[in-house]
Amino acid sequence: MTAADTRSGNRRAEAVPGRGGLPRLPGGGKRLDLATLLGLGAALLMILAALVLGGSPGAFLDLPSMLIVLGGSLAVTMASFSLRDMRAAGRCLARATVAPSEEVREVAHGVLALADFARKNGPLALQPLVGPARSQPVLARAIELIVDGLPAEDAEAILRTEIDANLARARAGAAVLRRAAEVAPAMGLIGTLVGLVQMLGHLDDPGKIGPAMAVALLTTFYGAVLGSMVLSPLAAKVERNAENEALVDGLYMLAAGSVARQENPRRLEILINTVLPRS
Repeated sequence: MTAADTRSGNRRAEAVPGRGGLPRLPGGGKRLDLATLLGLGAALLMILAALVLGGSPGAFLDLPSMLIVLGGSLAVTMASFSLRDMRAAGRCLARATVAPSEEVREVAHGVLALADFARKNGPLALQPLVGPARSQPVLARAIELIVDGLPAEDAEAILRTEIDANLARARAGAAVLRRAAEVAPAMGLIGTLVGLVQMLGHLDDPGKIGPAMAVALLTTFYGAVLGSMVLSPLAAKVERNAENEALVDGLYMLAAGSVARQENPRRLEILINTVLPRS
């Protein structure tokens, strides 16, 4: 991010002021993550198209097989984690299909604009932004610590603890999804073995062997689809979203320390450039 980029970002922040001429808060907005939705949708659509073109899509529907894979995967995953972890996974899953409306570099421009505003008007001038920033807990906490006049080292330590805790919770949710992705194919195999045993009980009727074998293999199909095409990609997206959120929160932490030390925003820009991913 060059000096020209910074000046451009500051002009954008001033051109869209908040209440009372305050700079616009960086980040906060959310949008649908089209990559996740399109990827999952396209994968499932191709499977469905292959079934329809094969001429017998109804043959791939079997309720007992679904119960073994879905119910078994959920039960085994619950046995591996606490109920708190399961609830965290549910929250992470709900956030896997959304992404920040601003890129990290746009957030960085907004952070520099806030630091420049605080340098010109004093840290107390940021106090009206605490309320509007509540949708971003780390940003709101950073502004509160700046307004309270906490030493830079203490503010950074508090924010770092909060960032690490948020990241740990997200990783715990992703671990639940990854465990479920591992269990689903195994439950599919168990269902297949159950189906094979049932099939062997009808060897006296050759006409039933083929259909019974097809039903037995459906659980493996369901387990592979659920684990590899749904749960595993969602777990990866949860981890990526958590890392991106931690990066943005880290920018807020750097800004809080810089403002508390009353440093020149130019130094903060140089520091931010060291942590931003290269474009």
